[in-house]
Amino acid sequence: MAFWPNVVVATPAHSGVAEGLCYRSELLLAPGTLVRVPLGAREVLGVVWECPEVAPAGLSEARTRDVAGVLDGLPALNDRWRQLVQFAARYYQRSLGEVALAALPPQLRDLNNVQLARRLKRSVGEPATPPKGAADVPPLSDEQRAALEALADARAPVLLFGATGSGKTEVYLQATQRALAEQAQAQVLVMVPEINLTPQLEARFRERFEPLFGAGAVVCLHSGMTPAQRLASWLAAHTGRARIVLGTRMAVLASLPGLRLIVVDEEHDPSYKSQEGARYSARDLAVYRAKLESEALAAQGARCQVVLGSATPSLESWHAAEQGRYLRLAMPARIGGGALPTLRLVDMNHQPKGAVLAPPLVAAVAERIERGEQCLVLLNRRGYAPVLACHDCGWKSACPHCSAYRVFHKLDRSLRCHHCGFAERVPRACPDCGNLDIAPVGRGTEQIEEQLAGLLAEVKRPNGAPARVARMDADSTRHKGSLEAQLATMHSGEVDVLVGTQMIAKGHDFRRISLVAGINADAGLFASDYRGPERLFALLMQAGGRAGRDAAFMSDQGAASEMWVQTWYPQHPLFDALRRHDYPAFAATQLAERESAGMPPFGHQALLRADARTQQAAQAWLNAAAQAAPGLPHFDHVTLYPAVPLTIQRVANVERAQMLVESASRGALQRFLAAWQPTLLACRSLPEAKGLIRFAVDMDPLTV
Repeated sequence: MAFWPNVVVATPAHSGVAEGLCYRSELLLAPGTLVRVPLGAREVLGVVWECPEVAPAGLSEARTRDVAGVLDGLPALNDRWRQLVQFAARYYQRSLGEVALAALPPQLRDLNNVQLARRLKRSVGEPATPPKGAADVPPLSDEQRAALEALADARAPVLLFGATGSGKTEVYLQATQRALAEQAQAQVLVMVPEINLTPQLEARFRERFEPLFGAGAVVCLHSGMTPAQRLASWLAAHTGRARIVLGTRMAVLASLPGLRLIVVDEEHDPSYKSQEGARYSARDLAVYRAKLESEALAAQGARCQVVLGSATPSLESWHAAEQGRYLRLAMPARIGGGALPTLRLVDMNHQPKGAVLAPPLVAAVAERIERGEQCLVLLNRRGYAPVLACHDCGWKSACPHCSAYRVFHKLDRSLRCHHCGFAERVPRACPDCGNLDIAPVGRGTEQIEEQLAGLLAEVKRPNGAPARVARMDADSTRHKGSLEAQLATMHSGEVDVLVGTQMIAKGHDFRRISLVAGINADAGLFASDYRGPERLFALLMQAGGRAGRDAAFMSDQGAASEMWVQTWYPQHPLFDALRRHDYPAFAATQLAERESAGMPPFGHQALLRADARTQQAAQAWLNAAAQAAPGLPHFDHVTLYPAVPLTIQRVANVERAQMLVESASRGALQRFLAAWQPTLLACRSLPEAKGLIRFAVDMDPLTV
């Protein structure tokens, strides 16, 4: 007897194959089974979506190909996982196979049954280290205890609005412990926005839960792992051996059959929104996944809870809490009674001309070092300078492949494009006029590190040792193990001043920092993107939250924590809310502005993006798609704006353009986009669109 499984495979985006392909099988295959199937001349991995006994109408049975093989020994992906993938594909306007296969570890695609059995034995079959007993649990504050009690009864998604240093992580730990204790096979997913936050969190979870559940109970999932490591972690999660999965946004699509709790830490962070492939929001999918799991568990009287934690929640989550769709729990006080840092604004209009670091700030940093305290200096721009320029002829270090400048990196004397990666040695003279006096313009973290080292050269620690300045950014942490090593030097007190980009501003629990400084903060005040003020406020408040986290240390030092911000606009209202640590007031102002303009979360947006060989072809395709839109379902409920180039319109010799689509109704926008897809595919063949390389729909874009 033959069966006719519908198998989803990783078809190219917008290939026209939105759903699965039909194959023939002699075996009845359960939905969610992983199989190998022929696709053209290749054999690829696929997921069985359904397996009917009757061939679909109109199918040519003689031309239907057979399933090549089944990955034995691996449990089928369950119904909730498939529902999640199906929703993500539909909502973010991607093919089902593209989302499903992207959620699986890449190495799984290349394994045969013998190799898979070997991996399963290595990753799953070995016995776990016997538990040693419960680890020490610190006492809870009144606010932590109240939050945990409210979590126990909550039925809606929970927004944990806790000040920096208020002990949100301990709430996550104890909520995890409670979820795992309630059911023998329960699993917990904890997400962080960036890879650099996983080592600290992993250490805390291993310390707490490996004594209870044995080695292997905690695994990580993120793009910084090797393919073999990702496969091992995925197999441990899929088979249920891993009780806790820590990961970045990709982990939201991991197979976790016993999922009972999802934690999204720093839920406001834009890193949770993917910017390539299926441009999904891991935070939003986490909320939807918890809903799916809870519906499936309702018959058992159980549920899956989702906790979104942040000191500066996204305006979307804050608005959902204001409407009553989320339960908001507040933890405004710091553990130990420590005070939040005092804001000190440095008016750069009153500083020496050309000063990069204001003299009062340098003096304050020196004073902290002499007392044995640490400082953070935040500048969200890596490299030595954003551009190298010749002031005689006007030459600048433009990238030949992008409409952007190459950044000057002094340490290796290179000019490097941060968009396409093209790099060259710094020329000895201006390439256009031969002038030997080419100079850096602007500043990056390398330059601030160098200047601070010079300004603090005579400053001594309490033991008489010279001050040490270090830098943490994507360049200094790109080698394996370098991130962990740099974090260790900060925690041990070897570094006095840490200069870095936004990666140092969130999540880290540095105990001896008493001063945080923000350099060049004004860039976000007048950004063209309407989300600019929200991002700047969150960045500065999160960065300031690294100061004064250890109340006992600050008391012993007799010091108060401070956040210094250099600005040319000290009267800007954003700084007034920041001075009062008043996120609710800031959010209310921003939401009122958004509502009056019909911007998210009060309106809904999608971007249609086009990549082409020429800007003319990209915009011609977008305009043709817009001209074909009238008459489609729900067209009257959407607004299509003219096609425009992206801010950086050329990257790696590919021209980029976009078209904004808005609607007051999320449902109407979704239905219009779904109806528009065949038109978008048809417009690819138009003569004026020749040169189009690819297109993508970005639902709920974070950058417009």
